[in-house]
Amino acid sequence: MAKATPAAGTAAGQCLCGSVAFEIDVPARWAWHDHSAASRRAHGAAYATYVGSWRKRLRINKGEDLISRFEDKATKTVRSFCATCGTPVFYERARSPHMVNIPRALFSSRTGRQPLYHIAIEELQDWAYTGEPLVPLKGFPGVVWQRSKKKKQPEREGMF
Repeated sequence: MAKATPAAGTAAGQCLCGSVAFEIDVPARWAWHDHSAASRRAHGAAYATYVGSWRKRLRINKGEDLISRFEDKATKTVRSFCATCGTPVFYERARSPHMVNIPRALFSSRTGRQPLYHIAIEELQDWAYTGEPLVPLKGFPGVVWQRSKKKKQPEREGMF
């Protein structure tokens, strides 16, 4: 039997208000961007970025009694959130009972995994930012925008 690799350290996370705090052993199992409608709606964002951890490598250090759960019986998933501030904290799937998925943004330090994978990429929204060049918006410090693409005038041959 192979020995489990010891953790290289821990990564701490918390909800917006700090009522729920937790940590995982790092490195995390994996990380990905989830473009599905369910995650988009649960987070109120174009997509959610998750870090997956073995359940046995997760410790809730504060506020376990403040974690509310929403079970979606149709998809056999459970989404947990802070009952005080509403921050999504955990996402669990029946098909992976030994794993727990945590929004990457809740960690203040590295988790040992970069989000290299995209789930439900076919659900990517046409309004989501996909890396187009951005420029500063004059008169609004800290705001950048995507310039509209100028239409090129067709080249004309000859004088007429």
